[in-house]
Amino acid sequence: MKSTTHTARPVLTRRPLWKALAAHYKTIRSPHLRQLFSDDPHRGERLTTEAAGIYLDYSKNRITDETIGLLLQ
Repeated sequence: MKSTTHTARPVLTRRPLWKALAAHYKTIRSPHLRQLFSDDPHRGERLTTEAAGIYLDYSKNRITDETIGLLLQ
């Protein structure tokens, strides 16, 4: 039987990026979507995309440019 070697990986919740997302969540969980749209009048256009016939609208979620930046790291 073939043996496999597993590389030890840190637990996801201990990673620095996870901690950054958790801290960010504390700031983004409270504002109501009405407030997010009020603060950013172009939110509805800016946080949408379409490709291959699929339309995605992120604007109606508690997400900001910072959230996207953290998720794309």
